[in-house]
Amino acid sequence: MTNNEEFHDEIGNNHISTNANNPIREDAFAISDEEKIERIKKDVENMLLTLGMDLTDDSLKGTPNRVAKMFVKEIFGGLNPNKKPKASTFDNNYKYGEMLVEKNITLYSTCEHHLLPIIGRAHVAYISNGTVIGLSKMNRIVEYYAKRPQVQERLTMQIVQELQRALGTEDVACVIDAKHLCVNSRGIKDIESSTVTSEFGGKFKETQTRREFLDYIKLETKF
Repeated sequence: MTNNEEFHDEIGNNHISTNANNPIREDAFAISDEEKIERIKKDVENMLLTLGMDLTDDSLKGTPNRVAKMFVKEIFGGLNPNKKPKASTFDNNYKYGEMLVEKNITLYSTCEHHLLPIIGRAHVAYISNGTVIGLSKMNRIVEYYAKRPQVQERLTMQIVQELQRALGTEDVACVIDAKHLCVNSRGIKDIESSTVTSEFGGKFKETQTRREFLDYIKLETKF
C-alpha cells in the first residue's frame, strides 16, 4: 500500500473519527431509493461473484437484492433527512422539574470503518425548562442517528444535540455502552470488551447532576 493508503487504513483500524458530522455528499439524494437499490444490488452481486459464490443457487439468488434493500431502507435509512422523526414537544403543564431518564434504549448501528454492527444500549436524560418530549420520540431519535455508517462518539453527540434543539435546553445527557463487532469478531477478537461514550450538556456538566444520572443507569447493560 502507498503511505496514504496506510494512513487511512490505520485510521479505520483504530476507529478514529475525522469528522464530527456524517460525511455525506451534497448529491446524496439526487437519485431515488429505487435507483440506489438497483446500483447496490449490482455491486453486491459482483462482490459475491468475486468471492467465488454461485449465485445460481436458490439460497443466494435473492441475496444481492435483499442486501441492497436492507442498506437503503433499513440499516442506513437514517441517512435520509426525510426519515427524521418529528420531535413532538409539549408544555410541561404538570411542572415536573426533576431529571427524566430513558435508559436501556436498544441500539443497532454500523461501524463506518468496516461496515460491521454496533450493538448496545443508549441512556438519555434531560431536565425540562418548560418543555417535555414524548418518551417514544427519544427512542426514535436514537434509532434515526444510529441507522447510518457511524462512529460511537459522533452518534452520542448527535443524539444530545438533537434533543437540545427539540427541547430548547442545554440540559441533556447521553451515555452509550455498545459492542463493536469489528473489535469483537475480527482484528483483536476481544469478545468481552464494550465501548462507553458520553456527552453532557448544561447542568449535566455539574458533578452532582452527572453523578445522579450515572447512578440511575449504573451501566449494568446486558447484551
